[in-house]
Amino acid sequence: MTKDMTKGSPSKLIILFAIPMLLGNIFQQFYSMIDAMVVGKYVGPTALAAVGATGSFLFTIIGFAMGLTAGFSITVSHKFGAGDYDGVRKAMAMSNILALAISVVVTILGTLTTRPVLKLMNTPSDIMDNSVAYLQVSFFGVIAIIFYNLISAILRAVGDSKTPLYFLIVASILNVGLDLLFVLSFNMGVAGVAYATVIAQGISYLLCLVYMYFKHPILRLKKGDWRIDTQMIVELIRIGLPTAFQNSVTGLGILILQVIINGFGSTVVAAYTAASRVQQLCHQPMFSLGLALTTYVAQNLGAREFGRIKDGVKKSIIIVVTTAVIGMSVIFFLGPVLTSLFISGDKSAEMAKYAREYLLISSTLYAVLGLLIVYGSALRGLGNSMVSMISGFLELGIRLGMSFIFPVILGFNGIAVADILAWVGAGVFLCIYYYKNVKNLESFRR
Repeated sequence: MTKDMTKGSPSKLIILFAIPMLLGNIFQQFYSMIDAMVVGKYVGPTALAAVGATGSFLFTIIGFAMGLTAGFSITVSHKFGAGDYDGVRKAMAMSNILALAISVVVTILGTLTTRPVLKLMNTPSDIMDNSVAYLQVSFFGVIAIIFYNLISAILRAVGDSKTPLYFLIVASILNVGLDLLFVLSFNMGVAGVAYATVIAQGISYLLCLVYMYFKHPILRLKKGDWRIDTQMIVELIRIGLPTAFQNSVTGLGILILQVIINGFGSTVVAAYTAASRVQQLCHQPMFSLGLALTTYVAQNLGAREFGRIKDGVKKSIIIVVTTAVIGMSVIFFLGPVLTSLFISGDKSAEMAKYAREYLLISSTLYAVLGLLIVYGSALRGLGNSMVSMISGFLELGIRLGMSFIFPVILGFNGIAVADILAWVGAGVFLCIYYYKNVKNLESFRR
């Protein structure tokens, strides 16, 4: 069912809305974790390194498309908050047309540039072929990933964060079965886990689509909704493009780090892959809160409830700092156990050492990352995605500069230092911008 977030307790609304998304994000991380676990345990550490080496490039390309779809949903939230249901459907229809065009471009661009980009990234030769295989399959099936994220974002925009979760759970279970089938029975290696992920996401999208059609009448598109609306397309791109660029900039920063990490050899790449999977899991409560806050702010902007927007941001800061402390505690007490799920082979002790050190350093400033997420999410909900994009470029610049300094001094641990310094710089910028403009929220109305 849809959920009007313009009435009721802000903290209660945001938390209850975030919980299904948190569970959904955990299950989505479950995809990559299972991929890494199956590959690391049953194919070997070089195969695990191959999957890890592709992550930054994959996110840079696909993240751009997913950022666009997330931006599209903000327009849907604005229309829903204002009670303009015809506008909701028109925004949905134009979003689908744009998503199809994006899928075609990403598929072509990704498949053509895979090997050349991996060479530029200094990918170790012993994992190159597996990395190429994983990426080629992922880009070939990118349409399933993009459309699943689009329909999930639209459902969240109208206050339904539960439906995507239900079908993602089904898809996650299917993904596990397909991973084991393709890798253990068919001996498909890293390509097998990529096929499993694409198929699972595609099924999840189809299930969401059918459910939405029958259970959400206001989202049931009519023939007239598909008529090209240039003004709506411009509005969707205006909000979506900065978010897309921010995702790609974030991915580019990770890609730069990956280039440096690749220079340490496949053992360190595998350790970083394991640590990244654990860290992503710990970040999910904060990212879920950010998604919930974006919807909350966008709906209240449409309803012109500016006081509720400010109150919701204040409550979100308290919540996100609390979840950051919990995440840091999980890393401290359970980090070694979690990373061991991905590591095997003769060099497992060395990989575990690298992974634990990285996690301990980066977790010290999870609270700063949480504040970065809150202010960025609030500004996106207000329709000011441009500022979030600028913060992404700032984060990239700091990460780029620091990644060429601290790894020279501290070795692999310098990567974690570069990460947290990038969070600090971008977080301070967004905090200053938000509070400088918070008294004039009416100016964000488009």
